[in-house]
Amino acid sequence: MVDLSAMVKESCKTRLAPPEPPFHMQYVAAVSLLALIQYVAFGMAVGYARGKYGVNAPAITGHEVFERYFRVQQNTLELIVVLLPALWLFAQYVHPGWAAGLGVVYLVGRTLYFLGYVRDPAKRELGFALTALPIVALLVGALIGVGVASVRA
Repeated sequence: MVDLSAMVKESCKTRLAPPEPPFHMQYVAAVSLLALIQYVAFGMAVGYARGKYGVNAPAITGHEVFERYFRVQQNTLELIVVLLPALWLFAQYVHPGWAAGLGVVYLVGRTLYFLGYVRDPAKRELGFALTALPIVALLVGALIGVGVASVRA
């Protein structure tokens, strides 16, 4: 005799369990979350700088150091909209482990950029390079990966 209750339980258990992510994709997800958290932290730093340097909203000018904080946050916003899709496309079409590694380089670069730019905008070069190079690599890799996948299809 067929045990229907056991079949229903097994079916529900399989359907409710989250799917196993592809190898290394959890690292890509973690880097994505860290990039978003980093962006939020930069936004909070702008709020702190607003209070410290007396720049009341909605003003975005008024004290040179505040403007540095604000510029870093805005520049990070400009880059994160490129980073995230490029990261996921590279992971899908090239390799998720390499994508996550390049994403970590981006995160380190962005942190160095933040620290350098706030101290002295002339000292932002290393942070900029460690931010821009991974993004270019992710974009070029994703483009090649999508192209190769299209030819194979």
